[in-house]
Amino acid sequence: MADFFLQALGQVGSPSVVALIVIGVLFGIIGGSIPGFTVTMAILVVFPFTFAMDPVSGVSLMVGVFVGGYSGGIVSGVMLGIPGTPSSITTVYDGYPMAQNGEPGRALGIGVAASFLGTLISVAVLVFFGPLIAGFSMNFRPWEITALIVFALTLVAGLSNGALLKGLLAAALGLLITTVGYDRNSNLRFDFGIPALGSGFEILPVMIGLFAFSQLMENLEKLRDEKDKVKGVDTNVAIPYGRILKDMAGQKLNTLRSSLIGSLVGALPGTGGTVANFLSYDQAKKFSRQPETFGKGTPSGIVASEASNSAVAGGAFVPTLALGIPGDLPMAIMMGVLILHGITPGPLMFEQNPVLVGAIYASLLIGAVVMVLCQLLLVRWFAKISLIPQEILVPVVLMLCAIGSYALNNNLFDIWVLFIFGVIGYLLWKAEVPLTPLILGVVLGNNLERQLFRALELDDSWMTFLTRPLSALFLALAVASVIFSLYQDRKIRRNRHKALANDA
Repeated sequence: MADFFLQALGQVGSPSVVALIVIGVLFGIIGGSIPGFTVTMAILVVFPFTFAMDPVSGVSLMVGVFVGGYSGGIVSGVMLGIPGTPSSITTVYDGYPMAQNGEPGRALGIGVAASFLGTLISVAVLVFFGPLIAGFSMNFRPWEITALIVFALTLVAGLSNGALLKGLLAAALGLLITTVGYDRNSNLRFDFGIPALGSGFEILPVMIGLFAFSQLMENLEKLRDEKDKVKGVDTNVAIPYGRILKDMAGQKLNTLRSSLIGSLVGALPGTGGTVANFLSYDQAKKFSRQPETFGKGTPSGIVASEASNSAVAGGAFVPTLALGIPGDLPMAIMMGVLILHGITPGPLMFEQNPVLVGAIYASLLIGAVVMVLCQLLLVRWFAKISLIPQEILVPVVLMLCAIGSYALNNNLFDIWVLFIFGVIGYLLWKAEVPLTPLILGVVLGNNLERQLFRALELDDSWMTFLTRPLSALFLALAVASVIFSLYQDRKIRRNRHKALANDA
């Protein structure tokens, strides 16, 4: 392990790759700083620029955006009281009150320090547990991989905020999209007489359309609600380094606990930074000797929030690299980068591409250091960037998305795909249909079909899925996930009815 890590460090440590990491971190922070832009949006905008790069350079750039994006949300959260990303919602609870009390630099400094430590701890989790899980999954055959993907999709659909049926339908729609074009036996499916559909839909335009387009439209709808908050914000921020060191010295256990929670939650498919954010904040409050100070500007709340959402980075790479199952939406895009470069994430990746795995480790470490330096040195500029009006931001981002989709194959049809799926994504969002299961269905659909056909070619009996212990376990977990989600949905509806009855 030490050999390939040192070899990877040599490649990642080259001036050109370090420069790409710096650019990625800067863009990620900027993206996270702008309310509504989100980490995922930043990654989607940068994705097309990796086409002409070698795998190490492309992945290093994306990792930089990933690390920077999760830490960038603190800027608008502290300065405006508006979370830059969904994974920094609880940062607002204490960061904004601290800024209102005349200490915005202290709030930002604590958040940056917690983000740095959270990233380091998550890298340690990735280094130790990634190879272990990959080694265990080396025994997986097509039956186990098929069952694992089914379990991942049901788990994601079950985490759809009380909308299990909509989540499952969204996942099924994502799988259906991947069936367009030629199958394994060269049979043409669902082309509707359009020659361009013979090769199926490209993942990038579909993902950008479904997520970025609908997200930007959502931002425009919320524009009027946020205008009043932006007025009169003082961006003249100074970081009190000595005070921050004292604050962090008293947050050792909180930082470790929140980072481990973030790493663990990040490793679960379909969860990500938002779930880790709320869970770690809740635990920090429960373990605190002064829980009444939470929500009023306590350092403990900022540390819990920022350490956990940054720790999601390393944790989310565990299932993506070891199993080929993306832990969250940004990881699904990261998986697309690897596939674009002809690398299939999964157990064999640790054997066939150990240097690339080591490059991801090294990029995370270098990205964490760059993030701290950029945040502390350029915090005033990031605070100003967070004030960019959505009227300017939306058309610029849409233009970049269109250019990126066209650059994939120099094909105008991909821009139409982006637009059509953008409209579909927007309509699904209006109907409160979760988009994450749909996008993961698109990412995992081809692999699910390939593994399922391979399993049936080896043994045409469907009972084999139940007679093999691991595949039977994953299928049982999938059923249990659906049953538990049904119970949760019923509980949510019951509580809503009670609330309505009380209001009446």
